[in-house]
Amino acid sequence: MNTPKVAEHIVQWLKDYAMNAKVNGFVVGVSGGIDSAVTSTLCAKTGLPTLCVELPIHQAASQVNRANEHIKQLRERFSNVSEVEVNLTSTFEDFKNVVPEVEDSPKTALALANTRARLRMTTLYYFAGLQGLLVAGTGNKVEDFGVGFYTKYGDGGVDLSPIADLVKSEVFALGEYLEVPKSIQKAQPTDGLFGDSRTDEDQIGASYDELEWAMVMQDQGKSNDDFSGRELDVFKIYSHLNRINQHKMNPIPVCEIPGELK
Repeated sequence: MNTPKVAEHIVQWLKDYAMNAKVNGFVVGVSGGIDSAVTSTLCAKTGLPTLCVELPIHQAASQVNRANEHIKQLRERFSNVSEVEVNLTSTFEDFKNVVPEVEDSPKTALALANTRARLRMTTLYYFAGLQGLLVAGTGNKVEDFGVGFYTKYGDGGVDLSPIADLVKSEVFALGEYLEVPKSIQKAQPTDGLFGDSRTDEDQIGASYDELEWAMVMQDQGKSNDDFSGRELDVFKIYSHLNRINQHKMNPIPVCEIPGELK
């Protein structure tokens, strides 16, 4: 990958899109991870107003510290960057207190994790509406179009996706080129939605390098019969998640009414 040219291309694409949409700039949820760090830096490089929003909900101190380090660095480098922190912990707890109590189970934990992401999306759009900004998505290609590792109408609810055509290794390469803090470049990817130390790999069962490989294999038309051992395990994980998460990747189905019924 020609990293400098890719960065230049994305920055120009962002700038052109914002100007054509007649908006002021961008708002990005900054988590302390590589994807949001790269996205917010690319937005900042457009020269347009870029609002970095930190949205902790029972967040691990390490994630908050990395996010703060990144935002501080961005503000020192770019005069068009501003920041705001909205601690949504109490809002999340209020939500849990008003919905009917349900049995504690993996489904409950996942539903609450997705609720965190949707509260954050709502907050980002609040600021976008106030300041005339576009919500910039932070999903990469493996997450958005491979395994569907994001929350529908949570971190998947965005106006545009600057890095969604880049796999994770390419995002890391951009992060190094864009001088994202080393602490973020070295951190294990995590969505931080469960209030514990689990990583993306813990949840998915495969690393991003393995998932990138599986994505290429599926695109080449490979099947389970072509692999054994760990490769087979990874290919099965990727294929399963790709299949069950198509509802996130495809347009919302619309029931079309036959003309003779109207």
